[in-house]
Amino acid sequence: MKKLQILGSGCAKCKKLAEHVEAAAQALGIDYELEKVTELDDILSFGVMTTPALAVDGEVKTAGRVPSVEALKVLIG
Repeated sequence: MKKLQILGSGCAKCKKLAEHVEAAAQALGIDYELEKVTELDDILSFGVMTTPALAVDGEVKTAGRVPSVEALKVLIG
């Protein structure tokens, strides 16, 4: 099971990233757990300075933008 983490305050871009990540994971047919990390100290512990960001199994894959569903399939898969 993959652990997918959305790092951000819960802003509109963070919500859009979460929607895209769920769509990509479902399209890939993978088992996943989606977690939203909203505490600033927790976000900074990943080394992320711009949100929203996506971490897959603890590794930051993208930060500061909302990639397309197709691009996220590559990052998640």
